[in-house]
Amino acid sequence: MEKIYLSTEVSLTIIVIVGLFFIGLGYFNTKKIYNNKNYIVGDREENLFSLTASLTASALGAWILFGPASAATWGGIGAVIGYALGTAAPMLFLYNFGPKIRKEFPQGLTITEFIKKRFGTGILKLSLFLILFYLTIFLIAEVTAIAYLLKFISQVPLWITSGIILIICLLYILRGGFKLSIITDKYQFLFIILIIFVSIFIVLGNLNLSSYELIKQNSPDSIDKNYLPNYTSGLTFFIAVAATNLFHQGNWQRVFSAKNNSILKSSLIYSSIIIFLIVFWMGYSGLISYSLNSKVIPDLAFFDLILNNKGSFVVIGVLILALSLTLSTIDTLINAISSLIIVNGGQINNSLRGKEVKNKSNIIILLLSLLVFVLASKGYSILYLFLLADLLCCSAVVTIFYGFFKKKISSKLSVISITCGLVLGLLFFPSPDFQSSILVGKLIFIDTFSLFIKTNLLFISFSLSLIAPFLIISIYSLRNSFK
Repeated sequence: MEKIYLSTEVSLTIIVIVGLFFIGLGYFNTKKIYNNKNYIVGDREENLFSLTASLTASALGAWILFGPASAATWGGIGAVIGYALGTAAPMLFLYNFGPKIRKEFPQGLTITEFIKKRFGTGILKLSLFLILFYLTIFLIAEVTAIAYLLKFISQVPLWITSGIILIICLLYILRGGFKLSIITDKYQFLFIILIIFVSIFIVLGNLNLSSYELIKQNSPDSIDKNYLPNYTSGLTFFIAVAATNLFHQGNWQRVFSAKNNSILKSSLIYSSIIIFLIVFWMGYSGLISYSLNSKVIPDLAFFDLILNNKGSFVVIGVLILALSLTLSTIDTLINAISSLIIVNGGQINNSLRGKEVKNKSNIIILLLSLLVFVLASKGYSILYLFLLADLLCCSAVVTIFYGFFKKKISSKLSVISITCGLVLGLLFFPSPDFQSSILVGKLIFIDTFSLFIKTNLLFISFSLSLIAPFLIISIYSLRNSFK
């Protein structure tokens, strides 16, 4: 199928121009020297628009150009709805719990402060590892996504794009911190909304019949209400995305930065609606793309649809959209990782104090960026990377947030429940081809298992990572009730 490409020179020029714009914003808006608290949550005066824009832009990374459409090609409408609901659901969770945690920690900076107070240093270290691992995988996936796009449209080597994007983000976010992330998110939010509307117009305007009729005619299983994979995939993506985003430090920074609880709640409602609609559209575009070309590469389903036989201005628009999504998310991730190190570094290593923590944080971020650069240059599957990170957080979400209600969970029980959830989840977590897992096909011959297990490894993996900790905690609580 014929595809439109930009020249390498034009693509890289656009990246540099957009990058210089945000670097300029960074240096223009960071003349004031911030202390560590301002670096992490700003001045706690964010209004409705800035908070809504930031929550939306930071949640919608370049992954939305790949993940939802890719999931739709094999999970159908169920995966689309599950992905959209899962991405929006954390905002509704924060609607209920954000004000409560703000009340308990009026000068709060991170979710790890709650974890330390509730569970102690042991669980803090485990949770910190899981959160940092998730954020790092997220960062790798984001850089991989934009590098993959540049290779697709301009044949730019992955390592070149990865290096340029990381340098751009590091130049402005390490200087400006959270407040700058909020400022750049406003511009990125406007770019995203504008170009998403344009993509809807382009895609739907070029179909010969309604999108629903096209899907029903060419890939009826993907919207069949009686087709089981639609439900299992939908539930899988809902569990994976919703649970993981509860640990996203970038979200908690924004919770603590709101001017008041009223603004926080309104922003969370508006951002959840916007996020759901955008992710649903991106997934739905994957259904359309698959209906037009059943041999489409899943990760490129959206691009195969929107770039087919279109002019250069469309390609440039998609590139600007991808850059806006990528930069808004990467700067959030880098600042989130940095803030966790700043807040918890002194608690884990008592010898670190004041500016030394910030300096160590910057060194760690630079080393981490080097690792991200190397791995992003390999071009691993974006969706698979996210799913792996999602599983790790899913194994901890029940224990950590159940502890918000029940204060009788010991650190030992917490470690046991999280570890069991993680081990069981990993045993069934599928290999990159989604045909086998550590247990199914490697430790035990694959034909030993039923068809349902063999075809729903991802669903079983995430379900066990949630159910196992819940059962362990429930059994322990029931046993104590008889004492």
